[in-house]
Amino acid sequence: MLFMNRRSSAQARSLCAFLPSGACLAAALVLCNAGCSGGLGSGSSAAGGVGGTGGAGGGTTTSTTVTDAPPGWVLAWSDEFDTADGSAPDPVRWTLLEGGDGWGNEEREYYTSDPDNVHIEGGSLVITALKDGKGHSCWYGPCQYTSARLHTKGKLQRQHGRFEARIQVPTGKGIWPAFWLLGSNIDDVGWPTCGEIDIMENLGSEPGLAHGSLHGPGYSGVAALTDLYTLPDGAAFADASHVFAAEWEPQVVRFYVDGTLYETRTPADLPAGGQWVFEQPFFVLLNLAVGGQWPGDPDASTTFPQSMKIDYVRLYERP
Repeated sequence: MLFMNRRSSAQARSLCAFLPSGACLAAALVLCNAGCSGGLGSGSSAAGGVGGTGGAGGGTTTSTTVTDAPPGWVLAWSDEFDTADGSAPDPVRWTLLEGGDGWGNEEREYYTSDPDNVHIEGGSLVITALKDGKGHSCWYGPCQYTSARLHTKGKLQRQHGRFEARIQVPTGKGIWPAFWLLGSNIDDVGWPTCGEIDIMENLGSEPGLAHGSLHGPGYSGVAALTDLYTLPDGAAFADASHVFAAEWEPQVVRFYVDGTLYETRTPADLPAGGQWVFEQPFFVLLNLAVGGQWPGDPDASTTFPQSMKIDYVRLYERP
Protein backbone atom coordinates (compact mmCIF):
# COMPACT_ATOMS: atom_id res chain seq x y z
CA MET A 1 0.00 0.00 0.00
CA LEU A 2 1.97 2.98 -1.30
CA PHE A 3 1.68 6.61 -0.32
CA MET A 4 0.46 8.83 -3.12
CA ASN A 5 3.24 11.08 -4.43
CA ARG A 6 0.93 14.07 -4.80
CA ARG A 7 0.44 14.38 -1.04
CA SER A 8 2.22 17.34 0.54
CA SER A 9 4.64 16.95 3.45
CA ALA A 10 1.94 18.33 5.75
CA GLN A 11 -0.38 15.56 4.65
CA ALA A 12 2.43 13.07 5.09
CA ARG A 13 2.78 14.17 8.70
CA SER A 14 -0.89 13.40 9.23
CA LEU A 15 -0.51 10.02 7.55
CA CYS A 16 2.55 9.09 9.59
CA ALA A 17 0.95 10.15 12.83
CA PHE A 18 -1.42 7.24 12.74
CA LEU A 19 -0.64 5.02 9.79
CA PRO A 20 -3.45 2.64 8.91
CA SER A 21 -3.45 -0.97 9.86
CA GLY A 22 -1.96 -2.93 7.02
CA ALA A 23 0.10 0.26 6.48
CA CYS A 24 2.33 1.01 3.54
CA LEU A 25 5.21 -0.41 1.58
CA ALA A 26 8.74 0.39 2.65
CA ALA A 27 8.90 3.11 0.01
CA ALA A 28 6.51 5.14 2.16
CA LEU A 29 9.12 5.48 4.89
CA VAL A 30 10.93 8.26 3.01
CA LEU A 31 7.76 10.31 2.88
CA CYS A 32 6.91 9.46 6.45
CA ASN A 33 10.22 10.53 7.90
CA ALA A 34 9.96 13.86 6.11
CA GLY A 35 6.46 14.47 7.36
CA CYS A 36 6.79 13.29 10.97
CA SER A 37 9.73 15.43 11.98
CA GLY A 38 7.47 18.01 13.59
CA GLY A 39 5.82 15.58 15.96
CA LEU A 40 2.24 14.50 16.18
CA GLY A 41 0.77 17.04 18.51
CA SER A 42 -1.79 14.50 19.67
CA GLY A 43 -2.41 15.68 23.18
CA SER A 44 0.14 13.89 25.37
CA SER A 45 -0.90 16.08 28.30
CA ALA A 46 -4.32 14.44 28.47
CA ALA A 47 -5.78 13.56 31.84
CA GLY A 48 -3.96 10.73 33.51
CA GLY A 49 -0.69 11.35 31.71
CA VAL A 50 1.35 9.03 29.58
CA GLY A 51 1.74 5.54 30.89
CA GLY A 52 5.25 4.99 29.58
CA THR A 53 6.40 1.45 30.06
CA GLY A 54 4.03 0.77 32.90
CA GLY A 55 1.52 3.56 33.32
CA ALA A 56 -2.01 4.03 32.04
CA GLY A 57 -3.76 7.34 31.91
CA GLY A 58 -7.40 7.83 32.82
CA GLY A 59 -7.79 5.22 35.52
CA THR A 60 -8.27 1.49 35.15
CA THR A 61 -11.78 0.28 34.37
CA THR A 62 -15.25 1.64 33.84
CA SER A 63 -18.05 0.79 36.25
CA THR A 64 -18.49 -2.72 34.86
CA THR A 65 -16.67 -5.31 36.99
CA VAL A 66 -14.46 -7.60 34.93
CA THR A 67 -14.25 -11.04 36.51
CA ASP A 68 -13.11 -13.26 33.64
CA ALA A 69 -9.40 -12.46 33.32
CA PRO A 70 -7.51 -15.14 31.39
CA PRO A 71 -5.41 -17.46 33.57
CA GLY A 72 -2.09 -15.90 34.47
CA TRP A 73 -3.20 -12.33 33.75
CA VAL A 74 -4.68 -9.49 35.81
CA LEU A 75 -6.70 -6.57 34.48
CA ALA A 76 -4.73 -3.31 34.23
CA TRP A 77 -7.01 -1.11 32.08
CA SER A 78 -10.29 -1.40 30.23
CA ASP A 79 -13.14 0.41 28.60
CA GLU A 80 -16.41 -1.52 28.81
CA PHE A 81 -18.35 1.16 26.88
CA ASP A 82 -21.17 1.11 29.44
CA THR A 83 -22.02 4.82 29.42
CA ALA A 84 -25.34 6.24 28.22
CA ASP A 85 -26.62 5.39 24.75
CA GLY A 86 -25.70 8.08 22.27
CA SER A 87 -22.71 9.31 24.26
CA ALA A 88 -19.27 9.80 22.76
CA PRO A 89 -16.29 7.58 23.61
CA ASP A 90 -14.71 8.53 26.93
CA PRO A 91 -12.34 11.43 26.15
CA VAL A 92 -10.14 10.49 29.10
CA ARG A 93 -9.38 7.21 27.36
CA TRP A 94 -9.73 7.97 23.65
CA THR A 95 -8.96 10.64 21.06
CA LEU A 96 -10.97 10.77 17.84
CA LEU A 97 -9.06 11.53 14.64
CA GLU A 98 -10.50 13.44 11.71
CA GLY A 99 -9.49 13.66 8.07
CA GLY A 100 -9.79 12.23 4.58
CA ASP A 101 -6.32 12.23 3.05
CA GLY A 102 -6.34 8.48 2.40
CA TRP A 103 -4.32 7.47 5.47
CA GLY A 104 -1.52 6.06 3.33
CA ASN A 105 -3.73 3.46 1.64
CA GLU A 106 -5.94 5.59 -0.63
CA GLU A 107 -8.87 4.93 1.67
CA ARG A 108 -12.14 6.58 0.66
CA GLU A 109 -13.59 7.59 4.01
CA TYR A 110 -13.41 10.85 5.93
CA TYR A 111 -13.03 10.17 9.65
CA THR A 112 -15.30 12.28 11.87
CA SER A 113 -16.32 12.57 15.50
CA ASP A 114 -20.01 12.82 14.54
CA PRO A 115 -22.42 10.75 16.66
CA ASP A 116 -23.80 8.95 13.61
CA ASN A 117 -20.26 7.73 12.88
CA VAL A 118 -19.21 6.88 16.45
CA HIS A 119 -21.21 6.52 19.66
CA ILE A 120 -22.06 4.23 22.56
CA GLU A 121 -25.10 2.01 22.17
CA GLY A 122 -26.29 -0.88 24.32
CA GLY A 123 -22.98 -1.28 26.11
CA SER A 124 -20.88 -1.26 22.93
CA LEU A 125 -18.86 1.27 21.00
CA VAL A 126 -20.38 1.51 17.53
CA ILE A 127 -18.30 2.80 14.62
CA THR A 128 -20.48 3.27 11.52
CA ALA A 129 -19.40 3.78 7.94
CA LEU A 130 -21.92 5.83 5.97
CA LYS A 131 -22.22 6.39 2.25
CA ASP A 132 -22.36 10.10 2.93
CA GLY A 133 -19.39 12.43 2.59
CA LYS A 134 -21.18 15.19 4.53
CA GLY A 135 -19.59 17.84 2.33
CA HIS A 136 -16.02 16.99 3.36
CA SER A 137 -13.13 17.04 0.89
CA CYS A 138 -10.99 13.94 0.48
CA TRP A 139 -7.76 13.30 -1.41
CA TYR A 140 -9.72 12.26 -4.50
CA GLY A 141 -12.29 15.09 -4.40
CA PRO A 142 -15.65 15.31 -2.59
CA CYS A 143 -15.76 12.53 0.02
CA GLN A 144 -18.11 9.65 -0.65
CA TYR A 145 -18.03 8.04 2.81
CA THR A 146 -17.57 8.90 6.49
CA SER A 147 -16.50 6.70 9.38
CA ALA A 148 -14.43 6.95 12.60
CA ARG A 149 -10.98 6.20 14.01
CA LEU A 150 -9.85 6.56 17.62
CA HIS A 151 -6.67 5.95 19.59
CA THR A 152 -5.16 6.06 23.09
CA LYS A 153 -1.91 7.88 22.33
CA GLY A 154 -0.93 10.06 25.30
CA LYS A 155 -3.55 8.27 27.43
CA LEU A 156 -2.71 4.57 27.40
CA GLN A 157 0.77 3.57 26.27
CA ARG A 158 2.12 0.23 27.45
CA GLN A 159 5.02 -2.09 26.87
CA HIS A 160 3.83 -5.72 26.92
CA GLY A 161 0.55 -7.22 28.08
CA ARG A 162 -2.49 -8.99 26.71
CA PHE A 163 -4.50 -6.60 24.54
CA GLU A 164 -8.00 -7.94 23.96
CA ALA A 165 -11.27 -6.75 22.42
CA ARG A 166 -14.63 -8.35 21.73
CA ILE A 167 -15.79 -7.17 18.31
CA GLN A 168 -18.51 -7.84 15.76
CA VAL A 169 -17.20 -6.72 12.39
CA PRO A 170 -19.24 -5.45 9.42
CA THR A 171 -19.21 -7.02 5.96
CA GLY A 172 -19.04 -6.13 2.28
CA LYS A 173 -16.41 -5.46 -0.35
CA GLY A 174 -14.23 -2.51 0.55
CA ILE A 175 -15.06 -2.67 4.27
CA TRP A 176 -11.95 -2.84 6.48
CA PRO A 177 -12.21 -2.91 10.32
CA ALA A 178 -9.09 -3.06 12.49
CA PHE A 179 -7.91 -3.35 16.12
CA TRP A 180 -4.21 -2.57 16.32
CA LEU A 181 -1.23 -1.02 18.11
CA LEU A 182 1.44 1.50 17.06
CA GLY A 183 4.78 2.32 18.68
CA SER A 184 4.53 5.48 20.76
CA ASN A 185 7.87 6.72 19.42
CA ILE A 186 6.44 7.24 15.93
CA ASP A 187 7.05 11.00 16.28
CA ASP A 188 10.78 10.41 16.53
CA VAL A 189 11.47 7.45 14.25
CA GLY A 190 8.56 7.24 11.81
CA TRP A 191 6.89 4.12 10.46
CA PRO A 192 7.72 1.24 10.23
CA THR A 193 10.64 1.73 12.66
CA CYS A 194 8.11 2.50 15.40
CA GLY A 195 6.54 -0.94 14.92
CA GLU A 196 2.92 -1.99 14.39
CA ILE A 197 0.96 -4.91 15.85
CA ASP A 198 -2.26 -5.68 13.96
CA ILE A 199 -4.30 -7.71 16.42
CA MET A 200 -7.24 -7.98 14.03
CA GLU A 201 -7.82 -6.90 10.47
CA ASN A 202 -10.70 -8.22 8.43
CA LEU A 203 -11.63 -7.54 4.83
CA GLY A 204 -15.36 -7.52 4.24
CA SER A 205 -14.83 -9.53 1.08
CA GLU A 206 -13.19 -12.28 3.18
CA PRO A 207 -15.92 -12.79 5.77
CA GLY A 208 -14.39 -15.79 7.53
CA LEU A 209 -10.75 -14.63 7.75
CA ALA A 210 -8.90 -12.55 10.36
CA HIS A 211 -5.37 -11.28 9.82
CA GLY A 212 -2.74 -10.85 12.57
CA SER A 213 0.49 -9.09 11.63
CA LEU A 214 3.70 -7.41 12.75
CA HIS A 215 5.27 -4.53 10.81
CA GLY A 216 8.77 -3.20 11.42
CA PRO A 217 11.94 -2.16 9.61
CA GLY A 218 12.60 -4.76 6.93
CA TYR A 219 9.19 -6.45 7.22
CA SER A 220 6.39 -3.98 6.51
CA GLY A 221 3.49 -3.58 4.11
CA VAL A 222 3.15 -6.65 1.89
CA ALA A 223 6.31 -8.07 3.54
CA ALA A 224 4.82 -8.01 7.06
CA LEU A 225 5.02 -11.03 9.33
CA THR A 226 1.43 -12.24 9.10
CA ASP A 227 -0.91 -15.20 9.33
CA LEU A 228 -4.62 -15.96 9.04
CA TYR A 229 -7.29 -17.40 11.29
CA THR A 230 -10.22 -19.03 9.50
CA LEU A 231 -13.55 -19.49 11.26
CA PRO A 232 -14.71 -23.12 11.18
CA ASP A 233 -17.69 -24.42 9.21
CA GLY A 234 -17.75 -21.52 6.79
CA ALA A 235 -18.90 -19.05 9.45
CA ALA A 236 -18.55 -15.28 8.98
CA PHE A 237 -17.10 -12.87 11.55
CA ALA A 238 -19.97 -10.46 10.86
CA ASP A 239 -22.51 -12.96 12.18
CA ALA A 240 -21.48 -12.67 15.86
CA SER A 241 -19.01 -11.05 18.21
CA HIS A 242 -15.57 -12.62 18.58
CA VAL A 243 -12.66 -12.07 20.97
CA PHE A 244 -9.41 -10.96 19.34
CA ALA A 245 -6.25 -10.79 21.43
CA ALA A 246 -2.49 -10.45 21.27
CA GLU A 247 -0.28 -11.58 24.12
CA TRP A 248 2.85 -9.47 23.87
CA GLU A 249 5.76 -10.37 26.10
CA PRO A 250 9.53 -9.94 25.85
CA GLN A 251 10.71 -11.33 22.50
CA VAL A 252 7.34 -12.84 21.54
CA VAL A 253 3.86 -11.85 20.29
CA ARG A 254 1.05 -14.44 20.23
CA PHE A 255 -2.23 -13.94 18.33
CA TYR A 256 -5.59 -15.43 19.37
CA VAL A 257 -9.18 -15.59 18.14
CA ASP A 258 -11.79 -16.79 20.65
CA GLY A 259 -9.05 -18.22 22.83
CA THR A 260 -7.40 -20.19 20.03
CA LEU A 261 -3.71 -19.48 19.44
CA TYR A 262 -3.09 -19.30 15.69
CA GLU A 263 0.17 -17.35 15.30
CA THR A 264 3.36 -16.83 17.31
CA ARG A 265 6.10 -14.40 16.30
CA THR A 266 9.62 -14.02 17.73
CA PRO A 267 12.85 -12.36 16.53
CA ALA A 268 13.69 -15.68 14.87
CA ASP A 269 11.01 -14.91 12.27
CA LEU A 270 12.64 -11.68 11.11
CA PRO A 271 14.20 -11.49 7.66
CA ALA A 272 17.90 -10.80 7.36
CA GLY A 273 18.56 -7.26 8.52
CA GLY A 274 15.15 -6.90 10.19
CA GLN A 275 14.95 -5.28 13.64
CA TRP A 276 12.70 -6.42 16.50
CA VAL A 277 11.12 -3.13 17.61
CA PHE A 278 8.60 -4.45 20.15
CA GLU A 279 10.35 -3.68 23.43
CA GLN A 280 8.88 -0.20 23.95
CA PRO A 281 5.44 1.33 24.72
CA PHE A 282 2.65 1.10 22.14
CA PHE A 283 -0.84 2.63 22.00
CA VAL A 284 -4.22 1.24 20.84
CA LEU A 285 -6.24 2.12 17.74
CA LEU A 286 -9.70 1.15 16.50
CA ASN A 287 -11.01 2.13 13.08
CA LEU A 288 -13.36 1.21 10.27
CA ALA A 289 -11.90 2.07 6.87
CA VAL A 290 -13.74 2.13 3.54
CA GLY A 291 -11.83 1.24 0.41
CA GLY A 292 -8.12 1.41 -0.16
CA GLN A 293 -5.42 -0.43 -2.00
CA TRP A 294 -5.67 -3.60 0.06
CA PRO A 295 -9.45 -4.22 0.28
CA GLY A 296 -10.37 -2.41 -2.92
CA ASP A 297 -13.23 0.04 -3.11
CA PRO A 298 -16.87 -0.79 -2.37
CA ASP A 299 -18.92 -1.94 -5.33
CA ALA A 300 -22.60 -2.37 -6.10
CA SER A 301 -22.80 -5.36 -3.77
CA THR A 302 -21.72 -3.33 -0.71
CA THR A 303 -24.58 -2.02 1.39
CA PHE A 304 -24.50 0.89 3.83
CA PRO A 305 -24.49 1.68 6.67
CA GLN A 306 -21.93 -0.82 7.97
CA SER A 307 -21.07 -0.90 11.68
CA MET A 308 -18.21 -2.26 13.76
CA LYS A 309 -19.39 -3.03 17.32
CA ILE A 310 -16.82 -3.22 20.11
CA ASP A 311 -18.10 -4.64 23.40
CA TYR A 312 -14.90 -3.88 25.30
CA VAL A 313 -11.17 -3.22 25.04
CA ARG A 314 -9.01 -4.62 27.85
CA LEU A 315 -5.36 -4.67 28.78
CA TYR A 316 -4.14 -7.42 31.07
CA GLU A 317 -0.71 -7.69 32.69
CA ARG A 318 1.20 -10.45 34.39
CA PRO A 319 0.72 -10.39 38.18
